[in-house]
Amino acid sequence: MNSHAPVDPARLTADLIRCASVTPVEGGALQLLEKVLSAAGFACTRVDRGGVANLFARWGLQGANRSFGFNGHTDVVPVGDLSAWTHDPFGAEVVDGWMYGRGATDMKSGVAAFAAAAIDFVRTTPPDGAVILTITGDEEGDAQHGTTALLDWMAANGERMTHCLVGEPTCPNEMGEMMKIGRRGSMTCWFTATGVQGHSAYPHRANNPMSALVRLLSRLEEAPLDQGTPHFDASTLAITTIDCGNPANNVIPARGTATVNIRFNDLHTGQGLCDWLRGQADAVQAETGVRIDTRFQISGESFLTPPGELSDLIADAVQAETGRRPEASTSGGTSDARFVRYHCPVVEFGLVGKTMHQVDERVEVAQIHQLKAIYGRILRDYFA
Repeated sequence: MNSHAPVDPARLTADLIRCASVTPVEGGALQLLEKVLSAAGFACTRVDRGGVANLFARWGLQGANRSFGFNGHTDVVPVGDLSAWTHDPFGAEVVDGWMYGRGATDMKSGVAAFAAAAIDFVRTTPPDGAVILTITGDEEGDAQHGTTALLDWMAANGERMTHCLVGEPTCPNEMGEMMKIGRRGSMTCWFTATGVQGHSAYPHRANNPMSALVRLLSRLEEAPLDQGTPHFDASTLAITTIDCGNPANNVIPARGTATVNIRFNDLHTGQGLCDWLRGQADAVQAETGVRIDTRFQISGESFLTPPGELSDLIADAVQAETGRRPEASTSGGTSDARFVRYHCPVVEFGLVGKTMHQVDERVEVAQIHQLKAIYGRILRDYFA
């Protein structure tokens, strides 16, 4: 038995919060983790790309037949109105059992918990296999050079995870109530309508792009995209902006724009929805004579890790430590699991996420320790 004292995940969380790692600034967070993990025998490699800092850490032999991976991020969103905070967003102050700071929930506590669990595990019960940590500094940003860069580097260097757990906060209200076995896809479409400007008293001499946009948006909302699937809620389409920048109330504008965001289930693909949106725009263009151009961004496709070995492993560990068996959900936004799923089976489990991205973001200190215990149990059971 190794004589090293267990790693305190709350202390490590505090040290990470004190690193002002607002995307894409590294802020010292990955340097800290590299130092801690290297001292515990992990082979660490910085995988920086496109101005983004990333860290790969492996304990065990490269190419091991069985390797369990954790994925997470140390970058955080901006603090917003600093005067609205009652505690220093990078101070990691603890008050009445709660630790305050940007990233306390999303997700420096999760990274600290799985790093601490991994270090303690390999020190006390060296596994027959490998433990891999992939930690990015670009999850809250464009995510073009974060986890994708790590996975590209792994593929080029013969590194592979057999299974992976993403430590994002997944529980809505109570610790242990939910894990994510998949995520909806996400895409955005920008419409630009170009008509003919004119006086509002003589609308027949103009061709109003706003009328065409209203007709198009009405068509998009006419019927639901679907009724949901066994593991997913119904897909949703939300109109997020309509604008023409017109300061005059008696001028029909020449140009207008609108934006829609779609969160879609496994009945759809991003490309299929792009084709549908383009077809709807073309139909309104033909009806009105207003030219409608489209631009798309697909942030991620929907995916599902079917319930089975990995989800059961995580659910068993969560139930043993919390007394709750987590619901297997696909709700919420996107995460870097959308990239990991191309590499290996992936499930997400982490803390209660009620305060993430908020002013006075905070985490219950006891839950950080509880999360470490869950991750430690997952590792023990996985390699048992």
